[in-house]
Amino acid sequence: MGQIFSHPATIIVVILLIVLLFGAPKLPGMARSLGQSMRIFKSEVEGMKSDGKEAKKMVKARKMKPSPPRLWTTVSPTPSS
Repeated sequence: MGQIFSHPATIIVVILLIVLLFGAPKLPGMARSLGQSMRIFKSEVEGMKSDGKEAKKMVKARKMKPSPPRLWTTVSPTPSS
């Protein structure tokens, strides 16, 4: 990717092609929806980070180690009729 966009003329050609393909009236709406999607993604990532921090605080408050994930479960045999 570095060599494709290394020259300014190729960037200008790509921008012109995008304008010709999608049309000038549609571009502001597309940019608006892209920005909105990026804001939603950013807020979700921040929410996931804060959820992880809250879980760590709860574990420290309880002063216990988090249990390791269970890799298998044991099933007790059922009596045969």
